[in-house]
Amino acid sequence: MIFDKLGNAKRYFDLHPGFQPAFEFLTTANFKELGEGRQEIDGDRLYALVQNKEGKGKDGAKLEAHRKYLDIQVCLEGSDCLGWKDLALCQDASQGYNAEKDIEFFDTPSETYIDLLPQSFAVLYPEDVHAPLAGSGKVFKVVVKIALDW
Repeated sequence: MIFDKLGNAKRYFDLHPGFQPAFEFLTTANFKELGEGRQEIDGDRLYALVQNKEGKGKDGAKLEAHRKYLDIQVCLEGSDCLGWKDLALCQDASQGYNAEKDIEFFDTPSETYIDLLPQSFAVLYPEDVHAPLAGSGKVFKVVVKIALDW
């Protein structure tokens, strides 16, 4: 996992070919005008999900993992508490892996919590099991999905 501010995004461009276009989108798009939902950047290999949601609290947010995509989660307004746990420590998948939606949920609790404040981001790889929206209150955020097989 990487946790940083959007102002430092250039440091990560060389880690994956999708990072530069993803961060350029994140720093130039007018998300209020785009509205909620899926925003195309580069087809299925790079897209964004704009979300305006209510936090679920630490007890309500379920840990999830992805196999085909990594996430860049960015808080735009409010505060998104993000739970985290290493995939190697998650052996209790609650429903199995859904390949169509690229998601697997786990019943185990998070070990660590990070507050994503406005203009901060977290990069979550497949081994980074995470529980988004683990805080309370309204959160306006963007999740960029980057295909691992770029």
